[in-house]
Amino acid sequence: DLNFIQGKRWKFLVDGLGNTLKITLLALAIGLVIGMAIAAVRSTYDKTAESARPGFGRRLLGFFNGLCKVYLTVLRGTPVVVQLMIFAFVIFSSVRNKLVVAGLAFGLNSGAYVAEIIRGGILAIDKGQMEAGRSIGLNYAQTMWYIVVPQAFKSVLPALANEFIALLKETSVASYIGVSDLTRGGEIIRSITFSNFMPLVAVALIYLVLVL
Repeated sequence: DLNFIQGKRWKFLVDGLGNTLKITLLALAIGLVIGMAIAAVRSTYDKTAESARPGFGRRLLGFFNGLCKVYLTVLRGTPVVVQLMIFAFVIFSSVRNKLVVAGLAFGLNSGAYVAEIIRGGILAIDKGQMEAGRSIGLNYAQTMWYIVVPQAFKSVLPALANEFIALLKETSVASYIGVSDLTRGGEIIRSITFSNFMPLVAVALIYLVLVL
């Protein structure tokens, strides 16, 4: 009664849950798009670097592959909470809607992990699948789209599900930049009631239900 009923304090959790889901869905969409694009560049370079003819196309692919490597190294090698604060207080310091900034930051971070998951799945497909596609008249892009990627996607689904679960839980640090997420809702209740157990357990249970 003290933590949730009086003053309708349960609304802090409901509003925070809504913001958490918004951040997660936005980050999920951004992460998937970026991850698939980077995986396509990296896997194409890995598969064609040795056999491709020297020229502008090969150099251009090598350039983008190098950019992707830098992106992956930086985003996977630094803490997500630090990235979040850099985005909020340095790059997008003039943006007032911190919800969007948080979604973008988490999405870019997730994209780095999604890219390596998908790339690993693509490279795990037997080379004979590519050769079979080319032998029936499909070009490289068609073979990847119709033969290789569907098989790779099925094999990486468990790893992608784990990444999405991790993404949902990582959003709990969004309050560092002033976003009223689910965790922040529990913190507000704690600051009002000076009760620690009920608000924190409630937040934990909500996250557990979402993950399940």
